[in-house]
This record gives sequence, structure tokens and C-alpha cells, in this order.
Amino acid sequence: MADMVQATAAPAAARVSDTYRWTQLAIGVAAMVMIANYQYGWTFFVPDIQKKFGWDRASIQWAFTLFVLFETWLVPVEGWFVDKYGPRIVVLVGGILCAIGWAINAQATTLNGYYLGMIVAGIGAGGVYGTCVGNALKWFPDKRGLAAGITAAGFGAGSALTVAPIQAMIKDSGFQTTFLYFGLGQGIIIVLLSFFLLAPKAGQVPAVVANANIIQTRRNYQPTEVLRQPIFWLMYFMFVIVGAGGLMVTANLKPIAVDWKVDSVPVTLMAVTMTAVTFAATIDRVLNGLTRPFFGWISDMIGRENTMFIAFGMEGFGIWMLYLWGHDPVWFVLLSGFVFFAWGEIYSLFPSTCTDTFGSKFATTNAGLLYTAKGTAALLVPIANYMQQSSGSWDSVFIIAAGANILASLLAIALLKPWRKIVVAKSAMA
Repeated sequence: MADMVQATAAPAAARVSDTYRWTQLAIGVAAMVMIANYQYGWTFFVPDIQKKFGWDRASIQWAFTLFVLFETWLVPVEGWFVDKYGPRIVVLVGGILCAIGWAINAQATTLNGYYLGMIVAGIGAGGVYGTCVGNALKWFPDKRGLAAGITAAGFGAGSALTVAPIQAMIKDSGFQTTFLYFGLGQGIIIVLLSFFLLAPKAGQVPAVVANANIIQTRRNYQPTEVLRQPIFWLMYFMFVIVGAGGLMVTANLKPIAVDWKVDSVPVTLMAVTMTAVTFAATIDRVLNGLTRPFFGWISDMIGRENTMFIAFGMEGFGIWMLYLWGHDPVWFVLLSGFVFFAWGEIYSLFPSTCTDTFGSKFATTNAGLLYTAKGTAALLVPIANYMQQSSGSWDSVFIIAAGANILASLLAIALLKPWRKIVVAKSAMA
């Protein structure tokens, strides 16, 4: 077929050891840990920025939205560079841009300054994120869900250990110094890690799995072909409606806690005492990281769509219960953790589902195209802030987010699952 991607004529390389593959995965995870604070640490800076400059919260949060937009919407372009030139150069440049972005934040005195800083950091973080996830999908065709999940876990949980240090430095040295030191430190480590990243050559990794629950194509779709597939846009829509709720909580965790008057209330769980917002932020990041390999591993066994049905349903329930019970500081901590546990798996399930459907040769670019849905979802974060400002409560925001997750849960099992079987079967006959 003219539109079939032809195999390269290069001779196959020798199969590498599992230790080598896991080492490559570990390097990618370490790089993901270093970019985590650029997104998940932002919420701790918002109140101090608002206090210093007097801007309204929704205007400040556009910086977060711009970060996510540029982190996601340029990933297909960055992925094309990775698929063509390898992962090293993209991660190196990404680390430099991450450092520059937060250095700009450290000097900014206008909203446009923060917008610029977060755009630059977003471009850098997106290059690192897309590269590391795409590389994991290529190195582990036999364990795509688990590999993508472990890699994404670095981003989800990577900021957990720095929740308290970032807040302490903001308190002691000011948020501008914190932007500078954390931005430069993390960026430098990313640059160093980039020199050790490699992409697999033909023959170095196992073949795709043969599993009744895992529907995997043997065909490699080019990115331009993927964009013409209606099933891609179903996955995109599902990614957006699930992603929006989690991003809203990520960007507004502390503001929500402040509005509900639970932010500074001490909470003791498992003999550990912290303020509710610090406890919630720490647990959220750990669970947001753990869920990615956990549900990725589950999906390798029971199938992607079955796992989506379970996880998205849990997310909808969790958001609803947080809306009902979150005004209590203990429940705020526990339920925000549950919400993040049920949300973070989208970053392992969607990339693995995309690669299962469209092949691994252009996995970085194709998964990057789907990852732009996170940027689209981020556009809804300021809308959530405007809804809260106009009504004076978060009620409608939580209700809509809960309903969107239930819808995605039903779409996964009722539409995506049977449709993907048909698409993969047709590709085998092409």
C-alpha cells in the first residue's frame, strides 16, 4: 500500500539486555523528576505573587495555562526532532529552556513577564516530557503501559519531596529567589542527564505483545495519517475532559484550600502532622506518581479501555466527594489524594493506547499529538477561575468536572474499545 510505512533497510542490531533497557528508562524518569516542579510547584507561588503585585488570581493563572499550552502543543514538533535526530539534543535544549524560564520569573515585575517565563519553561518541559515518554514506549513494546506509567510517575511524584522545601524557601527567602534557585538547579541536572539518553535501534527490543486484552497494531502510522483517523479525535476528546479536572485542582489546590479555610489547619495522619494544604500537596504528588505505573501495569493485563473505565469512574466519584466533604481539613487531604490517584493515570494510559493503535516507529510524535490535549484542557483552568469569581464558590466547577470524568469512563468501554478493535483489524488487512 502506498500509505503504508515501509521498514528501513538497515540491518537489525543485537538485542540488548533488560538491564540496559531499564537503565534508559531510569534516566528518563530522573529527567521527568526534574521538570515536575515547573508545573506542580506553581500553586505555591500564586498567593505570594498576588500579594506582592495585587493582580487578580485568574490573571495570574493564565501563566499556568500558557505553561501547559506550550508544554503540550509543541511536543509533536519536538517529537519529530526526537524521531529524526534522537532524544539527546531535545532534552539538552529543554533543560536549558527550563532554567531560563524560571530565571525570567525571578526577575518579572509584570504579568507579561510571568507569561513569558512560563512559556519558555513550558517549551523546555514539554521537550523533556515528550522525549522521555516516547523513548519509554520505544524501549518497552512488551510493557508499554508500565513503562509509560513509570516514566510519567517521575513527573507526577517528582515534586513530592520538594513541597516543603519550596514553601520554606518562599517563606524565608522570597518567591523570586525560590524561582531562581530551583529553576537553575533543576535545569542543570536535566542537561547533564541528556548526554546519557539513547533511542533503541531495530532489533534491540522485543516485538509487540500478543495478548487478547491488548490490541496492538503491526503497522506504523505516520503523524499525518494519525490526524486523519477519527478514533484519534475520540481519544483526544476523552483526554481533554479528564485532564481539565485534574489541571484545575493542580493549579488551584492552595487557593481552593484558602477559600474553604482549611489551608493552615494542622492535620495529623499516620503520626505525621502538617498543615492541610502541605499535607495534601505532598500526598497528591506521591499518589499522582504511583497511579501512573500502577494503572499502566493493570492496563497491560486487563486492557487499556477496561482500565480507563475503572480509573475515570473513580476520578468522577472522587471529585464529587471532594466537593461534598472537602471543607473538612482531614477529608480535604484524603480526597484530594484520591482525586490525584485516579487522575494521573491518563499520562500512562493515553500514550500507550495511542502507540498500540498507531505503531511505535513514530511513537514520540504521535503520542505528542495526543498529548496536546493536555494543553487544550489547560484552557479551561482560567475559565474555572472566572466561574468561581462570578459565583463566589467552586460548586459548579466541581460538578462539571465530576460529570466529565463519568462521561469519559463510559466512552472508554462503550465506544473506544470496540472501535479500536475494528481499526487495528483493518490495518492488519491493509
